[in-house]
Amino acid sequence: MNVIDRERRFRVPDLPPPPAPVEQAAFLRWVQQQEGRYELVEGRVVMMTGVSRNHANVALGIAAFLRSALDRTVFQVVSADFGVQTPAGIRYPDVMVDPAGRDGSELTTDAPIFIAEVLSPSSIAIDMVEKAAEYRQIESLTAYAVFAQDEPRVWAWIKGENGWPGNPAMIEGPDAALEIPALRASVPLRAISEVRSTQRLKMNRRLPTE
Repeated sequence: MNVIDRERRFRVPDLPPPPAPVEQAAFLRWVQQQEGRYELVEGRVVMMTGVSRNHANVALGIAAFLRSALDRTVFQVVSADFGVQTPAGIRYPDVMVDPAGRDGSELTTDAPIFIAEVLSPSSIAIDMVEKAAEYRQIESLTAYAVFAQDEPRVWAWIKGENGWPGNPAMIEGPDAALEIPALRASVPLRAISEVRSTQRLKMNRRLPTE
């Protein structure tokens, strides 16, 4: 029996979620025991969809750039495996910046500073409308950005002195950058594109030649 067969044989199927409406504490107890990835939205457990290679690479590029650019004694960059508490439940953003020095055993945060999602064809309405409204209700949040996965483009809501704008600013082009005042950081879209291009180059080099 090879490793894959052994993993399939001993894999435990996901348990049914608690009956709705599900409280956050009950969801967190349940979700820690599951193989799949889920979110809690308005008391309902929602399964998260898989992502493309481009999606994963863009998320990795954003996280990697922020980790290198930010002061780690002040900020912590976390990935999609760590949750954020919202007025509607618990979400797992692609990239999030949290204050440093928080309890390392926490399963979620209630004080994110910046959240980024990477856009997929199936998630346009969720990322641009549903999550945009939901995230902007988090008191600590100062910026929410949605990155395209196939071109240097980002839609950003930046909280100002008068609160949140109604519509996002669209920033595009390899020479453009997303300014995040609360982080004192500027995210060049070229840096995110270079991560994707590097991944493609590595794949091409591995392709067999005739």
